[in-house]
Amino acid sequence: MSLESVRAQLSKAAPDLIILTTEDSSATVSEAAQAHGVAQAQIAKTLSFRVKDEVCLLVARGDARLDNKKAKAAFGGKVKMLGLEEVEEVTGHPVGGVCPFGLARPLKIYCDVSLQAFDEVIPAAGAINAALRISPLQMAEITSATWVDVCQEPASA
Repeated sequence: MSLESVRAQLSKAAPDLIILTTEDSSATVSEAAQAHGVAQAQIAKTLSFRVKDEVCLLVARGDARLDNKKAKAAFGGKVKMLGLEEVEEVTGHPVGGVCPFGLARPLKIYCDVSLQAFDEVIPAAGAINAALRISPLQMAEITSATWVDVCQEPASA
C-alpha cells in the first residue's frame, strides 16, 4: 500500500517521475547508494521525529548527521526520533522505505539545506526496494517542505 500511495501522489504532482525498484533491498543509505550507483551523500534519507507533540519528517543527504543544537533552535525544542513501530504507523511507510511522499497522514516536512549540493537526489519511495531520482527543489515543492539548516557540515563536501 505504501508504494501505491507514493505512486498516487506522484502521478498527480509529477507524472514525469519514475519510481525505480531494485531486486535487492535499498533500505539503508549504503544499500541505496550501491543499488543506484551514486555516492551515499546523494541518497535523500528521511528521518521521523517528534518535537514536543508534533511529528515531523526531515529529509537530508545520506551522509548527514543531525546537529542537536541547530535542530533545537530550528524546531523550537528537543528532537526525539520515533521508534520503529511508530514510524510505520505515522508515515504509512516501512522503515527503509520512508519518504516525504504518499504519507498516511499530513505531516510537517523539512528539507535540510545539505541536499542543495546536488542537482538530483534519491529518496526512498515507500518500500524497502523503491526509490526515485528528483531534484531537491522539486521534492521540496511537491511536499511543501520548509528548508532548514539542521545538519552538521559533511566531512567531505
